[in-house]
Parts: sequence; C-alpha cells; structure tokens
Amino acid sequence: MGARYDTITFMSDCGHRDETVGVVHSIIRDIAPHASVVDLCHDIESYDVRAGSLMLARSVPYIAPGVVLASVDPHGSLERRSIAVEIGEGVGVLVGPDNGLLASAVAIVGGAGRCVELVDERFRLPSPGVLSPLRDVLAPAASHIASGIDMSDLGPVVDAASLLPSLVPVPRFENEQIVAEVLSVDPFGAVQLNVDETVIDHLGEILVLSFGESRRTVRRFATVSDIASGQVGLVSDAHGLLAVTAQQRSAAEDLGIDTGEEVIIAEAR
Repeated sequence: MGARYDTITFMSDCGHRDETVGVVHSIIRDIAPHASVVDLCHDIESYDVRAGSLMLARSVPYIAPGVVLASVDPHGSLERRSIAVEIGEGVGVLVGPDNGLLASAVAIVGGAGRCVELVDERFRLPSPGVLSPLRDVLAPAASHIASGIDMSDLGPVVDAASLLPSLVPVPRFENEQIVAEVLSVDPFGAVQLNVDETVIDHLGEILVLSFGESRRTVRRFATVSDIASGQVGLVSDAHGLLAVTAQQRSAAEDLGIDTGEEVIIAEAR
C-alpha cells in the first residue's frame, strides 16, 4: 500500500454546462469516499493547456497535501499518455495528461519523484464508447491513489525527463531590451508578464513598453494603491511577476492587450 491522501484538488477546462465535473465528483466519491474534493477551477479556456499550466503552477504552493487531478484539452489528451507524478517526496501526487499541463507545477515544487503511466486496466473504468481520459483513466487513478494504492500498481515507471515540458514561455534579451509575453489577464484587468522585477532592475524606474503598434511609458510602483487615478503602472504581483495594472479599472482594456501578446520592455531615454 502507498500513502493515503485526504484531499483531491480538481482542475479542468470542462466548465459547468454538462455533467462532466459532477460525474468526476461521483467517481471519486465511489472509490475514495474519505477524500474531500477541492474544485480549483473548471473555467480554463477550452484546450488552453498553457493557461492551465500557469494556473496550476501559481496554485500548487498553496494546495493542501494530497492528489491533484488536472485535465485540460481532453480530446487532445487521447493522443498523450496519462501519468501520475509524485512530488515533495510523497507529500502529493499530480495526475493528468502528459501534454505539458503538469510540468510547471512539478518544477515549482522542486521536481518529480516517481512517475508512472496509467495503463493498468484494473484501475480504469470501462468506456461505452471512445475513451474519456478524465472520466475513465485520470479520475479513477486519482481516487485509487488517494485510497492508498501505490503508484507502481497503476502502470510502468516513466522517466520524468521524458515528459513533455511546460509551454510557459521565458523572456528573451535582445539589444538591451527584454522581450516578454503576457501570461494572463486577471478578472480585474491586470496584465501579468513572464518577468520578475529582478530582471528589470537595471532598467530603472521608468520604462517603455512596446506591443503591436503601440508604446506606453510606465513607472514602477510598490503597490497598486500607489498608482494615480488614470495612470497605468508596473507592480510585482502576488506571484512575484510583473503586472501592468491600474487602480479600479482594467489596464488590459486601457492598453488594448491580451494574453499571448509580446511586450518589449526598454529603458526610458
């Protein structure tokens, strides 16, 4: 027997318009009735593996020890192996598709321990039609692991180095400028970049942001409350990354910028 876990944290792009999330809850209840299910989020944009990877990476330091069940792009997951990855020397296990979704979270917590491919039919549900990776493979596996079934019983060992790497971009340096990318726009319109403040320390307090055909001069601030009304500024957000933000309005709408766009950061001259 392996470790027994009391919490399963569930994240997906399934939404709540059909029965999928409820069915997964019921599967967990049937196999691991002792486990509490925490719904992290089910409103990730459909098929957006990168957004799911970012959300999981941001969240994993704060998630209760246990099993994390993650599924984004379920149709694409049919072409990818289903895996379970041990993290934190057994403190938790990530269960999901090998499509890059888990990679950033694994890196955040210090790397992978054991890793297995979920192929043992004893721990799957029979499918009446086309295999549903989330329903038929991932949810049962997460439940069995939470109930104390050792990972090694669910399938063969996989070399963690062979897993698909994260799709999260890293910033580039070109001609004393930093080429960043918008990772996400939060519900308040703050624009998160893939850059932490130490990367731009040498550029000073006033910076020029270039994106598309637009340019905007911005100042760095300690907090959002320091930004004057009507201004847009740069702050370090709750995840330690730079965010272009404004007080009580959407910086994303002000700038006309969205997730995935390239932003060049340069010193104001």
